[in-house]
Amino acid sequence: MEADTVVLDIDGVLVDVADSYRRAIVESVERVYDQTIRKEDIQSFKDAGGFNNDWELTYAAALYVLALREGCSLSLDEFTNEIREHGGGLDSAELAMGAEVGANAFERIKEQWDPERLRDVFQQLYLGSDLYRTLEGGEPDIDCEGFIHDEPIIIEPETIEVLQANFDVGVVTGRPSAEADIALSRVGLDIPDEHRFTMDDWEEGKPHPHALMTLAERFDSEDVVFVGDTIDDVTTARRANEEDDSRTYTGVGVLTGGLTGVEGKQKFVAYGAQAILDDVNLLPGLLGVEQ
Repeated sequence: MEADTVVLDIDGVLVDVADSYRRAIVESVERVYDQTIRKEDIQSFKDAGGFNNDWELTYAAALYVLALREGCSLSLDEFTNEIREHGGGLDSAELAMGAEVGANAFERIKEQWDPERLRDVFQQLYLGSDLYRTLEGGEPDIDCEGFIHDEPIIIEPETIEVLQANFDVGVVTGRPSAEADIALSRVGLDIPDEHRFTMDDWEEGKPHPHALMTLAERFDSEDVVFVGDTIDDVTTARRANEEDDSRTYTGVGVLTGGLTGVEGKQKFVAYGAQAILDDVNLLPGLLGVEQ
């Protein structure tokens, strides 16, 4: 595979977030509404597209929980399929649920739906009390160590060394900038601000191709490989190819996030992944360099 630039996602690629971000989604909804979805249900939202932002996924999960109380008969898979058919993301979740339960019930749901509180609980659980005070600037009402400390490192130091020795390396992530800093510091990957995009750096988020295309321009790249763990990641590369005919963008999926096994491979292929790896440490071999 030809490449002069490698762009990496963080979550599910550099670090495992099953017991951090994904746990925070489930437990935030539980704490606010005394009912929640299963951790494995999160992948159904990810597969629907448009949920690169885990806060918005949390809001959509809470919307579903509240709709069940109003007699919604959709299974979670049916709900996320409706989201996909409406184009993906939180706006599509609202459209799908409004059409399902009707105007009066949806108005009652919206009265109970509290994204601001959900985000605040999420941040307290994920960051823990000390980091919450530092990064959010408030006093927590939940005493928590922070799930951020439960993120095993996936990428090995040797992989980072080989990639940075042979390619321009950038990052495109849905994390806020401060949380990206923490993860990148833990894995030992030093990326200048101009070579990364976080949640704070562009409004659209993945799968919009703006961030990936902008990094390609900054690196003056010809062949860009983007490595991610979700459908939105490989869709980002595909859309960049559609919009920028001056370069080649290749989406590579890794099976260390929510997409795993044969089913995960099939979904990656269906959405345009050009290669699928068990983990990011196999990337140098795919790109023809020795570790």
